[in-house]
Amino acid sequence: MEFGVSIPFVEHLGFELTVFADGRSEIVYDPLPEHLNSFAVTHGGALMTLLDVTMAVAARSVQKDMGAVTIEMKTSFMQPARGLLTARGHLMHRTATMAFTEGTVFDAQGKACAHATGTFKYVRRLATGPKSVHALQTISTD
Repeated sequence: MEFGVSIPFVEHLGFELTVFADGRSEIVYDPLPEHLNSFAVTHGGALMTLLDVTMAVAARSVQKDMGAVTIEMKTSFMQPARGLLTARGHLMHRTATMAFTEGTVFDAQGKACAHATGTFKYVRRLATGPKSVHALQTISTD
């Protein structure tokens, strides 16, 4: 199953999308040794990325032509995440411009390892590539 857009960091981590419909998402992730922390469990940053993507996909699942950018995210780590992981996301509520979501990461035994809630803003997808890149406009703070 495709995410509908190329996300190089997600491709690097090896996330596999298995559910993308009706306000639900599921992503399977088999962490590589370089994705572990010094305790030999999945790094919290990798877990947060997994939760962020899972929740954004759940938000997008009801309107796949829109993008979703993270506005806010709260994460709780409940136990070490070891081995093959499955993240499930759920769109709890949406408005015309915002999505309110939750996601949970489960280990191979089905135990919850981490949970997050997130708020996402729906945005129109823009063309990408060298012909579509616009110079950043910055405001001086001096």
